[in-house]
Amino acid sequence: MKNNSRPWLQMMLCVVLVSTHPVLGYAQPPDSETTWAIDNAKGWEAYAEGRYRDAQELLLSALKKAERFGPEDPRLAQALHRLGLVYKLQGNYVEAEAFYLRALTIREKVLGATHTDVASTLNNLAALYETQGKFTKAEPLYQRALDIREKTLGPNHFDVSTVLNNLAVMYDAQGNYAEAEPLYKRALAIRERIQGPDHPEATTILENYADLLQKTNRAEEAAQLNARAKAIRSKTGSEKSVK
Repeated sequence: MKNNSRPWLQMMLCVVLVSTHPVLGYAQPPDSETTWAIDNAKGWEAYAEGRYRDAQELLLSALKKAERFGPEDPRLAQALHRLGLVYKLQGNYVEAEAFYLRALTIREKVLGATHTDVASTLNNLAALYETQGKFTKAEPLYQRALDIREKTLGPNHFDVSTVLNNLAVMYDAQGNYAEAEPLYKRALAIRERIQGPDHPEATTILENYADLLQKTNRAEEAAQLNARAKAIRSKTGSEKSVK
């Protein structure tokens, strides 16, 4: 399951908003950069608030403006990547795949095959395939995203735990519990090390792992994890995330 926590999304919005000033080295006039950035930021804000139709409209506008910057511009790749996510959440899988694949092509060419932005697109494209039950397509993409993040960010980075959880969920869905369990354990350990044992973002992994334990006839262990997740949610008022 993916963890699109509100603080993280707010941080990303801030990053986009401060980039609305003219960027040196681009041939386009400042107004093109400014209007693209405004649509991009507002579209991401709408996504964060669950207004997917609004997000789609704004990000399509950002995409149209980004295309003026050139076919390999990183801003174009970002708009495509975000549209892939919005279309996936609306169940438009064909369109989402097209956006992700185009974003991936640009990012690999411009940023290099081992860049963290490439890993992000790989992770999201894998999740799209997983949602459709295309596990043979999803697995190598998750593995590649995991490899990039481990080598680039380190084995105990937050983003590494996200891919570990997603890969575990995929194995879990296929009944490959022996492969899924160590990934859940590692993902949880990373989150606890970074955020502490009672952070709300750990609850999704706790519940995923508890579900696996329940399916492997370890009801007592599963109950302990579910109780812990419930206590965290009760204390923080957090809601259960949806993959």
